[in-house]
Amino acid sequence: MKIMRPIGAVGIVASAALVLAACGSQPGSTNSSTPTSGAATAATGTANVVCGGKTPLSGEGSTAQKTAMDVFAQQYTKACPGQVVNYNATGSGAGVKQFNAKQVDFGGSDSALSGADVDAANARCGGNPAWNLPLVVGPVAIAYKLDGVSSLTLNGEVAAKIFNGQIKTWNDPALTAINPGVNLPSKPIQVFSRSDDSGTTDNFQHYLAASSKGAWTQGTGKAFKGGTGNGAQGSNGVATGIRAADGAIGYVESSYVTNGLTAAKLDSGSGGVELSPANVGKALDAAVFAHPGSNDLAMDLDKIYAANTPGAYPLLLATYEIVCSKGYDADTAKAVKAFLTVSATTAQQPIADKGFVPLPQSLQDKVLTAINAIS
Repeated sequence: MKIMRPIGAVGIVASAALVLAACGSQPGSTNSSTPTSGAATAATGTANVVCGGKTPLSGEGSTAQKTAMDVFAQQYTKACPGQVVNYNATGSGAGVKQFNAKQVDFGGSDSALSGADVDAANARCGGNPAWNLPLVVGPVAIAYKLDGVSSLTLNGEVAAKIFNGQIKTWNDPALTAINPGVNLPSKPIQVFSRSDDSGTTDNFQHYLAASSKGAWTQGTGKAFKGGTGNGAQGSNGVATGIRAADGAIGYVESSYVTNGLTAAKLDSGSGGVELSPANVGKALDAAVFAHPGSNDLAMDLDKIYAANTPGAYPLLLATYEIVCSKGYDADTAKAVKAFLTVSATTAQQPIADKGFVPLPQSLQDKVLTAINAIS
């Protein structure tokens, strides 16, 4: 997956600032923002960090969270002087493999453990469950360039039909029906997608499959399967292609919505919703977990994508830290808990400044409960 870079769109950064404006970050306290009416509560602050234990702590995996992990490491050392984390961004598959082989203390992955990796991770943890803890969230944009159109709403069904080639022009009746009052031209739609295998593509196709009422039949996976348009290398390539062609559309990490590109609003059934940290937070507030009642917080993203949650922007990516619930030696457990606590609290505001979405209070509470239960 492409590394999620700082969001360049001024509006999104401003939204992050508004969400976090009331947040505190004093050690030893847990503070949260006072949201605007209807907004998800973004959580920050440091909750009972007990420093010490193993140093350096080691982690490996997801490149999508590398920028966030750098901030986590800095904040950890700031909160716990002398304590260090070394994170090697080699990709999710490598991170899971190294964690299961006991080569690192935690793994970073763009998706929760599944299949044989579950058993291997549990064995690595001395027969105890390994947990997936979501600490880094970033939105994905359906970005477009269309002269004279500054506001565009899409729903899952229409987006699916654009990206599988069924809708070919901007003034198609299906588009005009969900964009009343918008003067959509008869211009051809030029679709841009990733030509390389990408976790962004996989999540985007999962969104189309879950939200399109059967319009997306091409399947999911890291390779784009829509069978239409132009392929480009990486999110930067997709954004460059859209920017160069009036009437173009594609999917990119939200940081690439700059210099003439606009992010479409998404309508899950209650009206178009803008991409903003607060609106992504609302989707996370309504998150469904694969293991209800457990401290394994693997999220069922397909249910987020398919849900009609008023005011929620559903198209997001989540990356996990994979840890042992039990099975660490005492020094490692102490350091892992301290690092994760800082990452889930104090460090959330700094990563919001870099374009990620801070954990809403509801999710932060679940993550901290899991961290506190590690032994």
